[in-house]
Amino acid sequence: GELLLDEHLSPRKLQILAGVDDLQQVKALEMRVDTREISLGNFGVHLPNLRELKLNNSLLVSVRDLGTSLSCLRVLWMARCGLSDLDGISSCSSLKELYIAYNNISDLSQLTWLDHLEVLDLEGNNIEDINQMQYLQLCCKLSHLTVEGNLICLKPNAESEEEPDYNYRAEVKKLIPHLKYLDKIPASQT
Repeated sequence: GELLLDEHLSPRKLQILAGVDDLQQVKALEMRVDTREISLGNFGVHLPNLRELKLNNSLLVSVRDLGTSLSCLRVLWMARCGLSDLDGISSCSSLKELYIAYNNISDLSQLTWLDHLEVLDLEGNNIEDINQMQYLQLCCKLSHLTVEGNLICLKPNAESEEEPDYNYRAEVKKLIPHLKYLDKIPASQT
């Protein structure tokens, strides 16, 4: 609480949060932040070996608030952070797992930069057009995808009527043929 009262996340605050003196040792960090009130600065510079970052239930104005120095990050949790877009996610170029459930994301185009992405959780977002899944074709290692709770599970786009024979699982599989699991069920099961 009181630790984060200054305007940005200093190395000293990171040492206290992580409970270590040597920030090189920090491989995982969990915190809640409100970037309307505090800037994270380029805190990744101080955490060169950070592999996992959990920011669930934070308030992030933008992914850009994370700075550009998290290129070694492998796993990122940003569920329920109030995100409406993914601009800036490309600076986390080593991500293998991205958990961004329960935000307001509708545009997936920024994810095309994540060449190593294997697991993506988009549950409960604002994805209204099945064609957004085309961007995920370019994530050639993507094997686990969660999209339940998005409008595309009910109909192909916001303008279309609900069609009784519409099957989002079959549509997603067509657009991302290399997918192994969709909503925790083998993608081959439609």
